[in-house]
Parts: sequence; C-alpha cells; structure tokens
Amino acid sequence: MTTPRYLVEERGAHYLLSVKGNQKNLARQLKSLPWKQIPVLHRTAERGHGREEIRELQVASVNGLLFPHARQVVRIRRRSRPLGEKKWTEEIVCAVTDLPAEQATPAEIAAWARDHWTIENSVHWIRDVVFGENARTIRTRNTPAVTATLGDIVRGTLRAVGWANTASARRAHTTPATILKLHDIT
Repeated sequence: MTTPRYLVEERGAHYLLSVKGNQKNLARQLKSLPWKQIPVLHRTAERGHGREEIRELQVASVNGLLFPHARQVVRIRRRSRPLGEKKWTEEIVCAVTDLPAEQATPAEIAAWARDHWTIENSVHWIRDVVFGENARTIRTRNTPAVTATLGDIVRGTLRAVGWANTASARRAHTTPATILKLHDIT
C-alpha cells in the first residue's frame, strides 16, 4: 500500500506531499496543467535571514490525477535574493493534497508548505550538511542508525541549552572541557 493510500484509507489522515523528479508521470501531468490561466490565490513577501523572498501559490482542484485520493494540486513559485542585490533566483515546487478546496484554503496550504521547510531546515539540512550524514561511508549493521541518533542527541542538546545555530554551536564545543560544561559537568 502506498503512503497516501495508507494515510487516507487506514489512518483517516490527510496529506500535502511535494512532487519530486522521481515521480515522472505525475510531474509531467502537473506540468501540463494550464498554470498560466490559474490565478495566484495567495502571495507573501518577507525579509529575513539576509534575504528577500516572494512566494506565490496557485491551487487547482483535480479529478483523475495519477496520485491516490488527490483533490487539489498546488504550484508554489518562490523568488528570493540577498538583501541589497538585484538578481532574483526562482524555484517552482508542485504538491498534491487529498483535501478538497472546502477543507483547505490557499492560505492554509501555503502555511503547511512553509512549515515543511521548518522541518527541512531544522532537521534534514543539519543532518546532511552540519553532521555530514550523507557523506558517511559507514554502512555496516546498525552503525548508520546509531551515528544518526547520536547526531540527533547532539542537535537536541544544543537546542535545549539555547543554541539556535547548530553549526556554530558545534564549533564552540570541540574540546572536552567545553563539552563537559555544556552538560553542567565540571
């Protein structure tokens, strides 16, 4: 059973899932939708973290999509640039949800999509970049799971004591004395 079917049919839950490149038929089907005729239903403009960002969200109700229980498709266009610069970069992301328009407004969908990036930035990026998890060559038995768990413990400890930036926190705790102090062990 696929994850969307399991969520809807077995758990009575709902989903909002990003469409990735490995879902070629679905991606092709979404790309062929008449996006130029679909209005932008939600727009945000924000400044923070040294950049300016504009997000535009288009939503369309669908039937017969090549995805279980899909009721709406979403196209998010993100444009960003560092503050003070003129050149914008653009990214377009598509997603599907089983929720019909009456149950999920464009503003709600935009918030849910944005919340996904909170998880991506606070967990996955830290695991991949700060802790170099994807670059590890350890593949024996439980070692990958154990090292990932240790990284999660370190990340959680640093957050619990008030470090917002895990990379700088790791740099600040490289000696036995600073690590012991972090845990209130003297």
